[in-house]
Amino acid sequence: EVQLVESGGGLVQAGGSLRLSCAASGFTFEDYAIGWFRQAPGKEREGVSCIRSSDGASYYGDSVKGRFITSSDNAKNTVYLQLNSLKPEDTAVYYCAAAGLYGSSRWWSLNLSEYDYWGQGTQVTVSS
Repeated sequence: EVQLVESGGGLVQAGGSLRLSCAASGFTFEDYAIGWFRQAPGKEREGVSCIRSSDGASYYGDSVKGRFITSSDNAKNTVYLQLNSLKPEDTAVYYCAAAGLYGSSRWWSLNLSEYDYWGQGTQVTVSS
């Protein structure tokens, strides 16, 4: 059974940092890309980052580029999202998701429709 479990969310002041974790099981980790997405109340789900577990290449949405960093620990089947310089507008439920690479060494996406498996999400609240 495929499982993605997020953790690490919480309440933080503007300018602060948090580290989210996404623990994966039930599939071959290196054969997938892991994306982070977020959804604020009343807004559409937005792509935040994508990392290819096979080579560690990472990609970011424009709204978080330079502030958020995603990394992968393949030994632990876990992907992290480091959130720095947080702003109130970063408040959202953060989800991780997995998409099969099917042998591609170049694939990446921030399009949520391309992801096969999803976690339940973790709340991040940034106070001003």
